Order: sequence, then structure tokens, then C-alpha cells
Amino acid sequence: MSKLESLRRQCRTLESLLDTKLTTYSRLASTVSTASYSDLESGRWGDIEHEIEGLLEKLRDTNEEMATLLNDPDTPSTQSSLHAIQRHRDILQDYARDFAQTRVNAKSALDRANLLTTVRNDIDAYKAAQSSAADSLLAERGRIDSSHRMTDDILEQAYETRAEFSRQRSTLGTINARMGQVLGTFPGINNLVSMISSRRRRDSLILGCVIGVCIIVLLSYTSR
Repeated sequence: MSKLESLRRQCRTLESLLDTKLTTYSRLASTVSTASYSDLESGRWGDIEHEIEGLLEKLRDTNEEMATLLNDPDTPSTQSSLHAIQRHRDILQDYARDFAQTRVNAKSALDRANLLTTVRNDIDAYKAAQSSAADSLLAERGRIDSSHRMTDDILEQAYETRAEFSRQRSTLGTINARMGQVLGTFPGINNLVSMISSRRRRDSLILGCVIGVCIIVLLSYTSR
């Protein structure tokens, strides 16, 4: 097998590998809108990019080696050989162009996705801030409502206490009226007691006088 044929087979092998890797790369690039920047810059995405770049470099070197070999005066070149190397160069350019275009498109889509993500994050942050403010207002309203309920309870207790005082005042008024009526009868009772006491004193005085007279008469009788 000649060296030129070996180089051509190597080119076809590299081209087949490039075609497979570029297909996988394009498939990954189509999912860039749902992938994060870290996912695209690390792992399989970065590995495939490095593999494609390495294969393109090897294919370029192989093409240059084929061109150098055909330009060697000691190596006879045919029209089919020149056509084959030109076709391999065209394939290399197509792969390089497709790879560059896919990478540019993926980068643009990634920038748009990151921009949309940033906007969504800003919107989510704004909504979260609004939700937090709303929660704070609701909590403040809850505290105000609690204060209002407490105030209403205190006022209700105050009204109940005032009503109780009114009932007690009415009861005391009734008692005072009855006490007044009872006290109104006390002067007559006092007069009766005074009269009874006066009669007792008078009777005692009369009885004392009678006893005294009797003693005097008895003493006078015994002295004779």
C-alpha cells in the first residue's frame, strides 16, 4: 500500500469521526436553550468541542501531508489523486465551517437563554419582594385586627362593668329607700320606749315613797 493511499484512508477515517462528532455536537447545541452555562462549558459539551477541534487539526495536517506528497517530484501524481485531495480539502472546509457556525449559533442561543434566565430571575425576585411586602402587610393587618379585637373585648368588659355598677346602684337605691322607711318608724318606737321608761321610773318612785312612809311609821310606833 502506498503512503498516499494510507493518507487517504486516514482522511476518510477522520472525516467519518468528524461527521459523527459534529452530529452529536449539533444535537447538543439544539438543547442549548434548556441548558445552563455550566452544563455547556463542562462535561460532555466541552469534551466534544475539544475532540472536534483535535480531529479538524489532524485532518488538516493529513491534507497538508497529502499535498506535500503530491508536490514531491519523485512521487507521480494523477488527475484522480489531485481531485481526491481537493475533495478532502473541501470536506475539511465544510466541517470547519459547520463546526464554527454551530458554535456561534449555540453561543448566541446561550446568551439569549442566559438573558431570559436573568430576566426571569429578576421577575421572580421582584415577585418574591412583592410577596414578602404583601406578607408583611398581611402580618401587620393581622396585628392591627388583633389589637382591635382586644380593644373591643376591653370595651365590652367596661360596658358590662358599667351596667353592673348601674344595677348595683339601683339595688343600693332600693335598699336605701327601705332603710329610710324603717328609720322613719324608729321615732315612734323611741317615743314608746321613752314612755315605758318614764312609767317605770314613776312607779319605782311611788313605791319607794310608800316604803319610806311605812318604815317611818313603823319606827315611830316602835319608839313609843
